[in-house]
Amino acid sequence: MTVDVLIAGAGPNGLMLACELSLGGVRPIVLERLPDNTKENRANGLVGQVVRALDRRGLYERLSGGAEPPRPSPAFVFGALPLELSRLDDNPMYGLAVPQRRVEQVLEERARELGVEILRGHELTGLAQDEDGVTVEIAGPEGPYTLRTRFLVGADGGHSRVRKLCGIGFPGVTRDGSVSIGAHVTVPAELVDAATGGLNVPGYGLIPPFMHHRTDHGLFVYAPFPTGTLVNTTEWNRDGGGDRPPTLDELRESVRRVLGADLPFGPPEGAGPHLLRRLSGGNTRLAERFRDRRVLLAGDAAHVHSAIGGPGLNLGLQDVINLGWKLAAEIRGWAPPGLLDTYETERRPAAERVVMHTQAQSALIAPGPEVTALRVLFTELLRDERTIKHIADMMSGADIRYDLGGDHPLAGRPAPDLTLETETGPVRLAELTRAARPLLLNLTPDAAPAAALDGALEGWRDRVDLVTGKADRDAPAVLLVRPDCYVAWASDSPRLGEKERDALRAALTAAFGAPSGTSSGAGG
Repeated sequence: MTVDVLIAGAGPNGLMLACELSLGGVRPIVLERLPDNTKENRANGLVGQVVRALDRRGLYERLSGGAEPPRPSPAFVFGALPLELSRLDDNPMYGLAVPQRRVEQVLEERARELGVEILRGHELTGLAQDEDGVTVEIAGPEGPYTLRTRFLVGADGGHSRVRKLCGIGFPGVTRDGSVSIGAHVTVPAELVDAATGGLNVPGYGLIPPFMHHRTDHGLFVYAPFPTGTLVNTTEWNRDGGGDRPPTLDELRESVRRVLGADLPFGPPEGAGPHLLRRLSGGNTRLAERFRDRRVLLAGDAAHVHSAIGGPGLNLGLQDVINLGWKLAAEIRGWAPPGLLDTYETERRPAAERVVMHTQAQSALIAPGPEVTALRVLFTELLRDERTIKHIADMMSGADIRYDLGGDHPLAGRPAPDLTLETETGPVRLAELTRAARPLLLNLTPDAAPAAALDGALEGWRDRVDLVTGKADRDAPAVLLVRPDCYVAWASDSPRLGEKERDALRAALTAAFGAPSGTSSGAGG
């Protein structure tokens, strides 16, 4: 069998990539070595710009269960220090408390709606590349077989077999000495503070919910999620537990050491699945390259880091949203030369930022009086709104700007959240982007340049849609938006002169290839 794209790994990143490729007109196959959906819940929510990205694919409503668009979070934490995000006029930090297994369920449902074939119990065991594609060896339920694919994407986690088979190095650091244990539990109702939702620990005091709480002896987290109350501790220089299974008594003892007080709690209620997990040490690593000819890496296969601040899904899902339309363009033959290589040049800096700020946060939560002094200094710095904004932009991923040329402030940044008044009524930009098509937005006050814009699109109408409307807020006169919802080009001129038309056509060529009827030079 020959397929366009084979994806190894049916986690959130692999499933999201399958959806993106399908929207781009490519039918991938997803391989997953596990025979059934995992019951393990590796994350408890989505944090950062990924929430807006999912909204722009129509997935936020499915995950939130409501029709309201996402709203910024009023508060968050950095290194167990509070970020007062409500003080910001332009808050980039979004959050959605939904367990990872629910994210995977929604993404699998969407992938199947789009016709994606997901093969569970099929494990990639070998690969060989040539100029035209990749031959993949697979161990399936009925025995070994091979598949031929034009491209292979490894979304198979931090221990990625795809990455290892390609000989791609994974340099970084391994941290020893930290032990984290967490579990779903029930706590007595009388310990929950009605005003704040925090936890009154007898003999210690009030601990806010959903925040990392540091003491001189470790880290404590109390998170009353809708799916179950989570209690988690992290300690340093402790026995990692070996192979023995974690227990609630072990968690109780850890809480006593971290807080210096006993927390009465019992086993979780309901059918579950419930979390009871111990993690020892950790890794921070970044792949030497994200691409090896016709093999690409995404998500944890390309980078692993501390989970502090919840950056994993934010980074990985935005990786594949960036990759999906570019890989589809390469396969369909309209990609400009080098477009697929921009996946790494654009997303590696984002991964490097996450590696940096998670390491910084890990330093801020470590034990010791010198760290306590550092935290006092950071607390003073976080009284400045400019510092809050800088850290919020960094943690959410809003500070990433792709080098797309042009001098407009929005070029290379995510498109702003707009509502357009069109001939058929108001429509959110997030609704216009659900098909993952490039958009040319005519937002001029009188819509006069529509004919000029339509003419400028000659040769790209098969790839780019023109939408005319009036924005509900200050916005450029014209916006060219990529399928991943980043601005490829913008102009503030209410009249599209020859100079602007030439610049627009250059931007169209750079992002979406040569106009129809000419050669784009794609190397698919």
